[in-house]
Amino acid sequence: MVSVQQWTGREASALRAALRMSTRAFAEHLGVALRTVAKWESLGAETQPRPDTQAILDTALARADGAAHARFEAVLYPQRGGERSHPADYESWTEDIERAVVCVSRQDFSFASALLNRWLAPRDPHGLDYKGLYLYGRSLVLLGDLQRDQGAILGPLSARQSYLTARGMFGELDIPRRVAQIELSLAVVHEMSGRLDASARQYEQLAVDERLSRRDRARARLWVGTALSKEGNNAYATNVMVSATREFEDIGEPEDWSVAHQKLALAHRGAGNLTQALHYIDIARTTGTVDSPMQRVRLDTAYGHILLSDAATRNDGLSVLDQAAQVARQYGLSHQVRSIEGIRNGQQG
Repeated sequence: MVSVQQWTGREASALRAALRMSTRAFAEHLGVALRTVAKWESLGAETQPRPDTQAILDTALARADGAAHARFEAVLYPQRGGERSHPADYESWTEDIERAVVCVSRQDFSFASALLNRWLAPRDPHGLDYKGLYLYGRSLVLLGDLQRDQGAILGPLSARQSYLTARGMFGELDIPRRVAQIELSLAVVHEMSGRLDASARQYEQLAVDERLSRRDRARARLWVGTALSKEGNNAYATNVMVSATREFEDIGEPEDWSVAHQKLALAHRGAGNLTQALHYIDIARTTGTVDSPMQRVRLDTAYGHILLSDAATRNDGLSVLDQAAQVARQYGLSHQVRSIEGIRNGQQG
């Protein structure tokens, strides 16, 4: 995969050709003046865009699809005949993975997908060495996280399929910790698809799996409680969640500790103890340290669900859920939208 360390007019012109745009369309695409593009075309390698424009070109290349990347490389290196069998630029790939992690956490799914697919789309993993397979597997896991957050959990282009493929790769690479982490993600997918018994069993096994870190084992224990709560076993779920909450406090994981209080709030709501539910959701809403759209939607959905359970606060609950649904739709969080609709329909029924 070609990366550009320093853009000149030559690389910029190659990108325009790869995108199959006219000079005017390319200028509009980048948000620069037409004369700037004309200068790149005429001076080639003898001119360099300004630093801010370099960043704009980086973004345009990252957002381009696999076919455009192939054309870009073919224009820059015609002697290769467009072949993509040369060694991967692993440093650039690693940087794109790190950028994709940030994008997924902020629910910037389109840019994260572009960053990941620029490496995944054109490659046959069977032709990669150990390092390449490792990066391919990490990219697949991130793609699975992205698909899961968007609600694409089943089917050939789904989180489940991405996770399964990545699990096979890390098994081949003999990295058991990565395999176990993917198994934890697959259990989440099972829970999201309604397979609560299966997911609870998987979580219980992973909660004592030494391949996982202490934090991941505590997360598995928390999610045991989540699955149990969804099945209506709220008393047992609460005990399990309290244990996980204490573990997060012991190991100093404030964000997981906050999420655990959100889960505890819903378990108490399920048990009919709205006073405790409001107490725990208030802790979760005031102690969370990550302000991502996904987490805001989850917190507001839980809060709205609790308010909706009391006739005196029902209208407030509907208002909170409406706001959460609006944010979920804005960021393409379809699973969260379905969850909110399910809560509303359940109350109306």
